[in-house]
Amino acid sequence: MIYLELFLNFLKIGVVSFGGGYGMIPLIQETVVTKGWLSQEQILNFIAVSESTPGPIAINMATFIGSSQGGISGSFIATLGIVLPSFVIILIIASLAKNLMKFAGVKATLNGIRPTIVGMIFATFVTMFISTVFGIKTIESVFSFDWKGLVIFTVVVIIAVAYKLIRKKSLSPIILIIFSGGLGMLMYCGLF
Repeated sequence: MIYLELFLNFLKIGVVSFGGGYGMIPLIQETVVTKGWLSQEQILNFIAVSESTPGPIAINMATFIGSSQGGISGSFIATLGIVLPSFVIILIIASLAKNLMKFAGVKATLNGIRPTIVGMIFATFVTMFISTVFGIKTIESVFSFDWKGLVIFTVVVIIAVAYKLIRKKSLSPIILIIFSGGLGMLMYCGLF
């Protein structure tokens, strides 16, 4: 039963999500917490691990969540559920793309969806930031400021912005993740 539930839930997320993996995170988060598969804190850990591993974040999250609920079979089924809609939609769009973009309604729909995607990504950022730095995971959560998390965030943002200004190109996210992981090890292992 869990396999069917995993497949259908991730299929639904794959069908209604636009904007790539970051746009899917709020839907994945809501579904998984509502179903009781993972806690809010576990979801944040899954997001961090999914971002740190190769591949699209939504697919990584589906794989990890599926694995946590149904082992290897669960990871395969959840991944298939989240990938299948995109695969079918891209096949259809690729065959119709030239003719489809001529219609004003299609352009208007895509222009309407774009701000929503930005809003969903920003909401995910705000939720993760508040949870990580202030320890607020639910409405009942007690405020517990994590100055180390704020320091890591600030240092990484300063480095990324400075690099962009000096070199006129973005620093690799991989380097930022490795650097922030190193800072985390230094700060949370009692060295600072």
